[in-house]
Amino acid sequence: MRRVERAGATVVFVTGRPSRVMAGVVAQTEVSGLAICANGALVFDLDSGEPVSQRCLESATALRLAAAIRAAVPDAVFAVESGVRFGREPAFEAMWPDPKEIVAEFSELLGVLPATKLLVRRGGAPFTEVYDAIVELAGVDAVVTTSSADLLEIAGPGVSKAVALAELAAGRGVVAADVIAFGDMPNDLPMFAWAGYAVAVANAHPEVLAAADEITVSNDEDGVAIVLERLFP
Repeated sequence: MRRVERAGATVVFVTGRPSRVMAGVVAQTEVSGLAICANGALVFDLDSGEPVSQRCLESATALRLAAAIRAAVPDAVFAVESGVRFGREPAFEAMWPDPKEIVAEFSELLGVLPATKLLVRRGGAPFTEVYDAIVELAGVDAVVTTSSADLLEIAGPGVSKAVALAELAAGRGVVAADVIAFGDMPNDLPMFAWAGYAVAVANAHPEVLAAADEITVSNDEDGVAIVLERLFP
């Protein structure tokens, strides 16, 4: 990635992860600048540690969806990503524990944390059999996606990695044809459809493999680095 930057290109992390965990990525890669977090709901400055812009899900929509999801999946539990802050229901098991987290019931969380993204779990069980039904429940009021079978991620209408990346690229005079995107999970599919060239790692989700222009070796085998070394010799 540093070779890419030295060549004059721009590296942008486009991730479902929250901004609060990106400091570790910067430390490992020595790449900074801007990141697109929360599946496109938040643009984050990796140097200052501050949000640049964000799009929130309306509280009324979040409450309606939560009630509908609980009716369909009674064991569902929720968490809220809100800029650099995080809150969860007591039964929600966080992937990245936050010492400053707020633990409360869902309606209380929404009262203090505007929702950049909702997270939904069900005790480690997958959502596979109810995923399409939950997408239908969201309708045009929210976007439902997933980066693992046991986690649903819900953002405001029109939010995606593709939309946020397209806006960021346009601001720098970069067109889609000049963008190469790497990905592995269904939340990458809109970005794959927009970017000029899409590369999936070999252990990606089947839908992502099918959408890719190229399949490299797995992330454990440095699949991204192998492609970048070829493109930026």
